[in-house]
Amino acid sequence: MANEDAQRTSKSSKDSTYPECLIIPPVQEHKQTFILLHGRGSNATTFGPPFLDTKISETQTLRSSFPHAKFILPTASKRRAQIYHRSVINQWFDNWSLETPNERTYLQIEGLRESSAYIHLLLQSATEEVGAENVVLGGLSQGCATTLVAVLTWNGEPIRAAFGMCGWLPFRKQMEDILITNDGNPDDGMEDVFETYGGAEEYDADVAFHAVGFLREELGMDNGGKDLVFRKIPLFLAHGAEDHRVPVELGREAVSCLKRLDIHVEWCEYDELGHWYSGAMLRDLVSTLKSMNGWEHTQDD
Repeated sequence: MANEDAQRTSKSSKDSTYPECLIIPPVQEHKQTFILLHGRGSNATTFGPPFLDTKISETQTLRSSFPHAKFILPTASKRRAQIYHRSVINQWFDNWSLETPNERTYLQIEGLRESSAYIHLLLQSATEEVGAENVVLGGLSQGCATTLVAVLTWNGEPIRAAFGMCGWLPFRKQMEDILITNDGNPDDGMEDVFETYGGAEEYDADVAFHAVGFLREELGMDNGGKDLVFRKIPLFLAHGAEDHRVPVELGREAVSCLKRLDIHVEWCEYDELGHWYSGAMLRDLVSTLKSMNGWEHTQDD
């Protein structure tokens, strides 16, 4: 069982506001690393072991499917949640109601900036240990949203893959507006973007760079260069069709935007599933990861 083998370490954390990571060691020789992000209000211990021990078949779980994988489960820092009367909870970033995801987006900025930087430290450490081609990042709900922002703003070597469950893409509308406005004739409110990046001619040179550049600027990050590393990281996104906490439409909108960024996205919806994962969802995730060349895994499904 995952929780029986769990360890805790603060080795990768350089920010004291983030608790120690929960580490689930590999069953066999360490060759791969998964970094898994819990949802809002949860933590590594509550989320991680049950997730890894969920049956995807009669004999297999996510953990047993990748016996060479170490699983790193960070816990989000404590932050005040404005929508919950400023209660202090574990959350990767603050956000307002997802019924109106484009309202009060400023609440997201500080947490997304700090959490992305923290996740990038974990990614850097993992890539140095096993190589970027052997690292996977993923999350549930707000952990999915954080995963997507961390991927879009990652400047290191392309990791093997990323995945998200029942999540959304913060600042999706603003980035998609930039992606759609690619004919040199900005809609209202776009003049500042053109001014920032040197005019419509330069803007049109790579609209994806400028869309993600908006996100980086909004979060107070540097421009990250023009390598567009995120285009080399395939995504698996999944959502319950009956999700009433993060409506499935938000997941569909995220996929639309990410595909406009020229990212390879595999999208799956699950009937009669709400705001959670399922054995079927994790089975599809495992199948997607196993289809990638060069990965060692069990053969018995």
